[in-house]
Amino acid sequence: MNEDIIIPIAGMITGVVMVLGIPLVLVQARKLWMRDSASRSSHSEFSDHRLERIEQAIDAVAVEVERIAEGQRYVTKLLADRGQERVAAASQSRREG
Repeated sequence: MNEDIIIPIAGMITGVVMVLGIPLVLVQARKLWMRDSASRSSHSEFSDHRLERIEQAIDAVAVEVERIAEGQRYVTKLLADRGQERVAAASQSRREG
């Protein structure tokens, strides 16, 4: 073929590919972007449910720890009172003896 004809034909083919190709590439990119954002939103919902369960578990643990602390305070008070009673009983037995 003649070089004078090949250059305009190549230019026209390039123009057609660009005019048709760029919108097709943009549509495919948009589909990929929407699919990624949809998977992120479903992942976000999963994370929200998971965080809610973790919060409930932490609240339950906090309640149990508070119960344990209350029991510890009670036992400590009983032992302190018992120790004072022993000291009082020992001092009375010394006075009597």
